Amino acid sequence: MTKAKESALLVAGGLATGAANGFFGGGGGMIVVPFLSAFAKKTPLCAHATAILIILPVSLVSAVLYLVNGYFDTELFLSVCMGVTFGGVLGARALNLMSGGAATLLFAAVMFSAGLRMLV
Repeated sequence: MTKAKESALLVAGGLATGAANGFFGGGGGMIVVPFLSAFAKKTPLCAHATAILIILPVSLVSAVLYLVNGYFDTELFLSVCMGVTFGGVLGARALNLMSGGAATLLFAAVMFSAGLRMLV
């Protein structure tokens, strides 16, 4: 694959990730992790770690747009933010302790469970 095609593919993956995050208010990781593993040929641990960094600016832009449009609950934000911050630290440390295969299986299990939950 040429460098131009590879760059175009990465931009397309970024576009899909950003669109999913903006539309669903999150969830870009469900696109970017498999994308980075399959198309960018990154290890599962690298894909997960990179996804977190990729989702940060996407989430900030989406958050600003949601805030400007009035879709924001300060009390909810403050309550959940404390747990998410602590959970993020725990999750990042746990990822450091996992093999790539274990991280992939856990990610697949969480995505599968979330999909089932949305159906019922």
